[in-house]
Amino acid sequence: MDLDFNAEQDMLREMVRGVCATYCPPETVRALEDDPVGYAAELWKQLADLDCIGLMIPAEFGGSGMSALEGVVVYEELGRALAPSPHFVSAVMAAGCLLRAGSDAQRAAWLPRIATGDAIVTTAWHEPGSGFGARGVQATAVADSDGFRIDGEKWHVPFAGAATSILVLARTGDAEDAVDLFLVDPSSPGVRMAQQHTLASDTQHAVRFSGVHVPGSARIGGPGSGWATWNATLLEGIVLLAAQAMGGARYALEITTQYAKDREQFDKPLGAFQAIAHYLADASTAVEGGTILVHEAAWASANGRAIDRLAPMAKLFAGRTFRDVTAMAQQVFGGVGFTLEYDIQLYFRRAKQLQISWWDDRVLEERVAATVLDA
Repeated sequence: MDLDFNAEQDMLREMVRGVCATYCPPETVRALEDDPVGYAAELWKQLADLDCIGLMIPAEFGGSGMSALEGVVVYEELGRALAPSPHFVSAVMAAGCLLRAGSDAQRAAWLPRIATGDAIVTTAWHEPGSGFGARGVQATAVADSDGFRIDGEKWHVPFAGAATSILVLARTGDAEDAVDLFLVDPSSPGVRMAQQHTLASDTQHAVRFSGVHVPGSARIGGPGSGWATWNATLLEGIVLLAAQAMGGARYALEITTQYAKDREQFDKPLGAFQAIAHYLADASTAVEGGTILVHEAAWASANGRAIDRLAPMAKLFAGRTFRDVTAMAQQVFGGVGFTLEYDIQLYFRRAKQLQISWWDDRVLEERVAATVLDA
C-alpha cells in the first residue's frame, strides 16, 4: 500500500485549491449562507471546466474516470475552503446510483449532463421522525397504469431549489428493504418545497410529494433494488465526506495555530502557555492520524479492496476530529471565535453538521462493530 500522492494528484490539489481561493473565499461562503440557491455559479463553472465535477464519472459519459484517490484530493480542498456546492449529491451519489443500477438510457441521458454541471440531481432520503435505515423510508411509490404515484415528505434535501431532478427513495413494499429509487422532476404537479435553516446555514429544503406521477422509466434498477444501490453508493461516498472533514480540520488547526502565535497575553504568545500548546499538539496528532485513515480507505476503494470497515471508520474518526478540533479552536480564540468576523465559527458549525449527516456516529459505530463481530 502506497499512500503517497503522485505528481498529477499533487497538481490536482494545487489547481482545486487555487480555484477555491479565487472563486470561493470566506466572503463568498458567508454570502451564500441561507441562500436559496446555495452555491456560487462561477465556482461550479470553473469546477466543470476543469473536469472536476465529472472527476469520478467514466470517460464514456464525459467524465475523467478517476479513482477515489483523486476524489479525496478534491474533497480535502473543498473541505478546506468550505466550498458550498452540489458536487456530492449530484456527481457522487446520484451519478453513483445511476452507474451502479441505471439503464443504458438513463445513463446516457443523465451522466454526461451531470459531468458537465449542466444538470444537478439532488437526493431525497431523510424523513421527519425517521432514522438512517431502510425502515426510515416511509414515502411510498404505488404502481399505477403507466408508472408510479409518489407520496410522502422528505427533509434536508440539499440544493433542491437548484435541482434539475430529484433522486427519491420511496417504499414499494412491506419488506424492510423494499425501497426503490426514482428520478422526479421538481417542477412536476404535486411537488412542493420549503427551505429549511440548518446549523451550517447551507441550503436544504423540505420537499413534499403529493400524488406525484412518474413514468416507469423513472425507476433506477430493478424492483426492490433501490436500498442496496443506495447503501453501496453511500458506503463509497462517505470516504469523500471523511476527506472533506479532514480538509476542514487541517485548515481550522492552521488558522488556530497562527492565532496562538500572534495573540499575546501577559506579554507572551498564547502558544507559549503549556495548556494551549498541548491542545494544539493533540489536535495535530488527530488530524494526521485521521488523514492517513482516510487515505487508506480511498486507496482500498481505488484498488477494489473491501471498504466495509474502513469507510465507516474513516467517516467516524474524521467527523469527530473535525468537530473536536474546531471546538478546541473556539476555546483558543476565546470569545471572538464565536463572532461572525472570525472564520473559525464557519468551520465549527459545519463540522458538527457534517458529523451528524450521511450516517451519524451511532450508525457508523454499528457498521464497524458488525464487521468486527461478524468476522
